[in-house]
Amino acid sequence: MVSLKRVLVCACLTLACCVTSWAGENWPNYRGPSEQGLTDAKNLPLTWGEDKNITWQTPIEGKAWSTPVIWGDQIWLTSAPLEGNRLRAICVDKNTGKIVHDKMLYAVAGPQYCHPFNSYASPSPVIEEGRVYVSFGSPYNACLDTKTGEVIWERDDFVCNHFRGPGSSPFLYKNLLILHFDGSDRQYVVALDKQTGDTVWETERTVDFDDIVEKTGKPIRDGDFRKAFSTPMIADVDGRPMLISLGSKALYAYDPETGEELWRLNAPGVHSGSCRPALGHGLVYMPMGSGGKLWAVNPNGSGELSQDHIAWEYKQVVPRRASPLLVDDLLFVVDDGGIAACIDAKTGEGIWRKRLGGNFSASPIYADGKVYFFDEDGKATVIEAAREFRQLAVNKLGDGFMASPAVSGDSLFLRSRSQLYRIDAK
Repeated sequence: MVSLKRVLVCACLTLACCVTSWAGENWPNYRGPSEQGLTDAKNLPLTWGEDKNITWQTPIEGKAWSTPVIWGDQIWLTSAPLEGNRLRAICVDKNTGKIVHDKMLYAVAGPQYCHPFNSYASPSPVIEEGRVYVSFGSPYNACLDTKTGEVIWERDDFVCNHFRGPGSSPFLYKNLLILHFDGSDRQYVVALDKQTGDTVWETERTVDFDDIVEKTGKPIRDGDFRKAFSTPMIADVDGRPMLISLGSKALYAYDPETGEELWRLNAPGVHSGSCRPALGHGLVYMPMGSGGKLWAVNPNGSGELSQDHIAWEYKQVVPRRASPLLVDDLLFVVDDGGIAACIDAKTGEGIWRKRLGGNFSASPIYADGKVYFFDEDGKATVIEAAREFRQLAVNKLGDGFMASPAVSGDSLFLRSRSQLYRIDAK
């Protein structure tokens, strides 16, 4: 069994998230306090079902894939109807499952097209003491007072045609709220003052998409291949913070304070990436999107990086939606079609592959030597975090998981397509 201490040391040795604790009651963003799906919970439930280990369940109206975030006794999540014309923020009491706030935030006069697979409320909130930040892509972004549910500031002036719906979640760094807008028309990253919502910096993506049709002068498929849905994170590279950010056809690093592009690694033919990177062993582990490539990237460099910065490439099992999970020297992934794999994080060598079945959008988590996978039909597969595949449990609940799980203490919080559950070992 892998000890969490070893996990954290290896994951933070030379390349680290700027996080000091993976413990406690809070789950501040969709990948938790570690930013990478790691928790030190020791007694998460191993088994559950419709009539087993369910502490409470609460119906959540709308069609929304955002992951719940937790601070203290509050759970916050976003929602929108199928039509996408009313954007909401919902607060649920962590102990009782009762809805505390159900806030209608914004009426969208003419919602953009959203692919049936996606939702108008797919970006997950981010939360800190007293404030929760919500994003619905370009139509609406806001900061709410967690006590009253009232809006502190809001923005509805960003320009971006998400083309198939939004996906990138907001990201907090010091005094900044950082947002990705990778649409068919514009592609840029923006940082807001988290206190006021004012723009601090805005940086355009610089990759040459090389997709203009000569006859029309327009991009192929109206810019469909210019999209991306990933959420950034901070890496401390030899003492310098870098904002690692996946766009279409390129992976970028920015100075998070100024928005200056530090480097760009081109990835021709790759687009629509949704995964968040994993960091460790001096490398950035990044499923690049539709091109079927998982890269381990050396982030030391500047300008346009050469392919020599790719330490290794893995092509056998590459997720497009579920983020990779780094546990010690092992990288766990599950692709959209339900094949899970364990990869040697240092060498890129495949260790095992196993078909779990189902389809996957939710990102896996690690707790106490176990990896938890959640599929779109409501099945959860729990395995040992080890070099040999060992299945520990298979659970079925609800009508499918598009959102990633959240953890608070030793409780597991799952958002299905229609319900929010609290699950405890009993």
